[in-house]
Amino acid sequence: QVQLVESGGGLVQAGGSLRLSCAASGRTFNRYAMGWFRQAPGKERTFVAAITWTAGATYYHDSVKGRFTVSRGNAENTVYLQMNSLKPEDTAVYYCAADSTPGIGAMRRKGCCDYFGQGVQVTVSS
Repeated sequence: QVQLVESGGGLVQAGGSLRLSCAASGRTFNRYAMGWFRQAPGKERTFVAAITWTAGATYYHDSVKGRFTVSRGNAENTVYLQMNSLKPEDTAVYYCAADSTPGIGAMRRKGCCDYFGQGVQVTVSS
């Protein structure tokens, strides 16, 4: 059974930092891109950041470029999201995702992805 488990969420003041972690299990993820989505109250779930499984290329939603960094751990089944300079509008439930579709930008597509975690709350106070 495939599982993606997020951790590291919480409450932080605007301008602060948080680091989210995701551990995936249940299959081999060395050919999967991994990334992050988020869903704010009353809104749809949207793409945040991802890293490909080949060259480790990263791509981001424009709203987080320069503030968030996505990376993979030494173990192929882990992914992180370092979030700096947090803003109240970053408040959302953050979901880890894994997807087998190749290519940079693939995780931006509608209907992505193969697997999602249960999500972790991030709240940024002003």
